[in-house]
Amino acid sequence: MREIRENDVVALLVDLPRLKLRRGDVGTVVEVFAANEHHPAGYVVEFVAESGEVYAHADITDTAQLIPLRFKREAA
Repeated sequence: MREIRENDVVALLVDLPRLKLRRGDVGTVVEVFAANEHHPAGYVVEFVAESGEVYAHADITDTAQLIPLRFKREAA
């Protein structure tokens, strides 16, 4: 699987009940951060409703909890 980068669209592979997020929810990686002495490496993922309102930010440090999504281009 390819590396997850900033601005990638990802899907959750697990439920995150404290954030009211469920497996399959789709978000955008807004930050990729390196590990330091206080925190492991990971991602900040933003989840946005169809209305455009941000309803959750998740700090994901386990890459097994995310899968990058790939969209196919439509034929011309």
